[in-house]
Amino acid sequence: MATQHSRSAARLMMAPAVFVLLVWMLVPLGMTLWFSFRQYLPLRGGDLGFAGWDNYVRFVTSSSFWPSIYSTLIIVGGVLVITIFFGILLAMLLDQPMFGQGIVRILVIAPFFVMPTVSALVWKNMFMDPTNGLLAHLWRFFGADPVVWLSDVPLFSIVLIVSWQWLPFATLILLTAIQSLDSDQLEAAEMDGAPHLKRFWYIILPHLSRAITIVLLIQTIFLLSIFAEIFVTTGGAFGTRTLTYLIFQRVLESQNIGLGSAGGVYAIILANIVAIFLMRIVGKNLDT
Repeated sequence: MATQHSRSAARLMMAPAVFVLLVWMLVPLGMTLWFSFRQYLPLRGGDLGFAGWDNYVRFVTSSSFWPSIYSTLIIVGGVLVITIFFGILLAMLLDQPMFGQGIVRILVIAPFFVMPTVSALVWKNMFMDPTNGLLAHLWRFFGADPVVWLSDVPLFSIVLIVSWQWLPFATLILLTAIQSLDSDQLEAAEMDGAPHLKRFWYIILPHLSRAITIVLLIQTIFLLSIFAEIFVTTGGAFGTRTLTYLIFQRVLESQNIGLGSAGGVYAIILANIVAIFLMRIVGKNLDT
């Protein structure tokens, strides 16, 4: 049992790391808040003074704001559904004994280590190109006209690209959870005559609830800031401009640091709202 002296020593040793972490987080946040109340135009006069709530009002009343929120939530929701659904299927498949099981697992996990920019370029040029892409050749083979993916179904295309990159992560977490399942439960259910679907629904899926919760929370945190895939493929056109991309346009393309900083504050608020919602819905599984 820890004594008062050992607890004090632990706090003292942790203090420098905690201090650095707080500074690392609070300084950028503080600067963002500061600039969000300033009219700061680096190439058009610099700091033009206090702007009050003008940047916040201009950002939220922009015609691009709510469509960017919609695109962000659609991409996040679509990727989560695809990665969790197919992640469970792949995890169950990889858990079965097969020839070259180790190599197969490495190949399945490999896309997660590809940089988002490279992944987007591969999908854009090798798969989704309407002239020379593999999907275009497949469409022509069946006598159909090729789909111009990035303009005809832009949001679905982005979801597909991002899902391909994040599916290995979900599969790895879910596979680890499946391997920790007590095989005696499944054997007992099989001996009792329970079909595969009921074994999955009443034994495997409840056991995966904690792992699914972890996948939801971690992926949501990263997916809310998705940028590279959109920058490389559509450039924010065709209704694929997310909140992060809108902030990028306001800061770098319009050179309005104050307006972009206000958008950054809105992004923080959105991330916290989504995180709180997820924690209330599925976070309780972490405590059970």
